[in-house]
Amino acid sequence: MLNNKGKVVQVINIKEYNEEVILHFGGEKQKINAYTLASTLVSIADAVKEANSVINPGYDVEVLVEAFGKGSFRAKVKTKYKDARNIFSKENLKAISLGVLASFIYEHTLAPDSDVKININSEEVVIEQGDKTIIIPRSTYEATKEVQKSKKFKNSISRISNSIEKDKSITSFGFTSSFEDEIPKIEIPRKGILLLSDPDDIAEPTREIEEAATLFIKRAILERSKRKWEFVWRGFKISAPVLDEHFYNDFFAHKVTIAPGDQLDVRLKIYQSKDEDTGIYSNDRYEVITVKRHIPHVTQDEAPL
Repeated sequence: MLNNKGKVVQVINIKEYNEEVILHFGGEKQKINAYTLASTLVSIADAVKEANSVINPGYDVEVLVEAFGKGSFRAKVKTKYKDARNIFSKENLKAISLGVLASFIYEHTLAPDSDVKININSEEVVIEQGDKTIIIPRSTYEATKEVQKSKKFKNSISRISNSIEKDKSITSFGFTSSFEDEIPKIEIPRKGILLLSDPDDIAEPTREIEEAATLFIKRAILERSKRKWEFVWRGFKISAPVLDEHFYNDFFAHKVTIAPGDQLDVRLKIYQSKDEDTGIYSNDRYEVITVKRHIPHVTQDEAPL
């Protein structure tokens, strides 16, 4: 796939890993220490079981190892769900525990020195980093945010990291969807996996996300500048510059007339910082990247009969 700059990017959808995944242990040798494999698989099973208990109360999940493969060493893991209390229908089951595990590990090992963009919409979350684009279904993304509140889940993730740390021959860890993949689709270098030894401290202190938003205009800056407009978004007052040149072109061509109370459908970039004590991200500042649509304010007198 080509991005908007004509560069080839690899697109990976986390839903590929919802029910089964090939674990990749990178290294020169096509073998692995038995203790490393056993302790890693047990920790992964514990993490998946805890994720499932949060996502699917009333369901049990088995974590099965079906096959082993080369590359440097690979193991196929899959999940099997069963109704623990016989009162739930299959429609209630969200078979995404492995996807949540993969999503959590990937998000929390993103290289802090690279350019990462996170775009959120109603259907999915798209993470762009270098030549990779990771698509996380919104349901998996939201479930991951709930699961990562669990201390038991994070302790299991920590044990995965600690198992790999003890085996110096492992140079990377990752996920892929087939033994035939020459290179794993998601490969995390050893130093990234070792960051998971303390999950409370692994996330980057700042991040940027983009989200579709509808903003009510309180005060407009009708000139090309980075001066901040005032908006109301989700009931809160925010300030942000409008950086869309096409929007200003339309305004100065008199194709758009702006007034307080009008709305803008936009792509909103949100700059967030992490509170080290609580681990909670809060919004620091905003930028309107693209104005998709201008919606004039309709007064009662103007409303159609």
